[in-house]
Amino acid sequence: MPRNFIQQPSWKHFNLTAIPRAGWLCAIGFLLLAIPMGSKAQSPSAVPEGIHKIKHVIIIMQENRSFDSYFGTFPGADGLPTKDGAFTVCNPDKQTGQCMSPYHDTNDINGGGPHEAASSLADIDSGKLDGFVVQAEKGRKGCLNSANPACTNSIRPDVMGYHDGRDLPNYWAYAHTFVLQDHMFEPNASWSLPAHLYEVSAWSAYCTKHDDPKSCVNELNSPGITPNFGGRGHFGGERNGPIGTKPIYAWTDLTYLLHAHQVSWGYYVMKGAETDCREGAGVSCPPVKRDKGTPGIWNPLPYFDTVKDDGELSRIQPLENFYQQAHDGTLPSVSWIAPAFRVSEHPPARVSVGQSWVTGLINAVMQGPDWKDCAIFLVWDDWGGFYDHEPPPVVDENGYGLRVPAMVISPYAKPHFIDHQTLSFDAYLKFIEDDFLGGLRLDPKTDGRPDPRPTVRENVPILGDLTNDFDFNQQPLPPLVLSEHPSTDLVARPSTTMAKQ
Repeated sequence: MPRNFIQQPSWKHFNLTAIPRAGWLCAIGFLLLAIPMGSKAQSPSAVPEGIHKIKHVIIIMQENRSFDSYFGTFPGADGLPTKDGAFTVCNPDKQTGQCMSPYHDTNDINGGGPHEAASSLADIDSGKLDGFVVQAEKGRKGCLNSANPACTNSIRPDVMGYHDGRDLPNYWAYAHTFVLQDHMFEPNASWSLPAHLYEVSAWSAYCTKHDDPKSCVNELNSPGITPNFGGRGHFGGERNGPIGTKPIYAWTDLTYLLHAHQVSWGYYVMKGAETDCREGAGVSCPPVKRDKGTPGIWNPLPYFDTVKDDGELSRIQPLENFYQQAHDGTLPSVSWIAPAFRVSEHPPARVSVGQSWVTGLINAVMQGPDWKDCAIFLVWDDWGGFYDHEPPPVVDENGYGLRVPAMVISPYAKPHFIDHQTLSFDAYLKFIEDDFLGGLRLDPKTDGRPDPRPTVRENVPILGDLTNDFDFNQQPLPPLVLSEHPSTDLVARPSTTMAKQ
């Protein structure tokens, strides 16, 4: 039975990091026993008034930044705590014996820290939020593949560093002009692949049989791994098979409902031969240039049975199509955009390059016919090891994870608005379902493809409603076309990193 959680526990009552890594999932399951639960019969939700003015939803997902690392000093936001002009938070640094406070980091290339499920627990440290520097110090150094979520990509930890409007002028301009969300939590307390699975399906699982959703079991850290992902022993042992083995994603994703109700969609990726390969369990990957295409861990839809069975694999398409469709006014109702590594902002990719790429995407929409009725949701997939001071709520055994930056950009977005609601990527699915599907949900009881997901995430009571970020009666806001290469205070200091981009 789907479970909706009506109360969140206090992290301070649980010392999760004292539990061995192998037992972290059991620990979270035990924690859930303390949470009062209630169930709610699923039926189509009441559709919020005015939502149908949005004809195009566009989700742009970048990589590996916490809210505090990008907007911790944004005026009015729930950012880095201060008193009398000084930060009141810090993290112990075992190398120096000091407590490292937040600091303005002008490096264009950052290192970040480990960001798997165990790292999340250690960073949060039962709500003390004091494990970030120690985890960065413990992270693997000198990795051939800098996207390895077990790695630290800097010589000295930089996870307490933050950027501001001098470094991120375009991102801060969007936040000032439209909507900044300061309580957007990663839906899963883990790394990129589960986050991208949640982006399209509100679940992360491991399945053993094609077209059999009941063969899927909940899996936060080690779902089916995409074909070229090395170090498979580190993520699920032998069950994922040798490199080249395709995963089985047999549970129900949002495209199943979109297809059933004739709602158009597109998933846009960058072309090229970029590999997913990474180190782990004795597997070493050859050096590769990660600047060609979108890695499979950020592009999971090709492996969903529903996409293949519905004959919609062609909707996973080159990014060039998005630019052309934006120009022509032929964008689908729902668009997802995934980057290649070079433009992703995933350490050690340059922050400036990612900001420029995202600006180009948004400019393309704003200068096209579909701006008049679109909603752009800009978000980052996980915290990347960077510090955030806000302990996440617990809604089930998978999440939430730590806060990430997020914005709503639309002619109907409330201007100069900061949304303090509790949100996760599940809110994107909820908005799409309310706008285009009459409030239907990815609910095993009603969607026609029962799977054993633990929670109907769109119905969790704590989840906010994205329609609160819109005023559908306002005079539509004009486009904010920005320079794709703004002047910033960012500087390249590759000597501080283990890898250069």
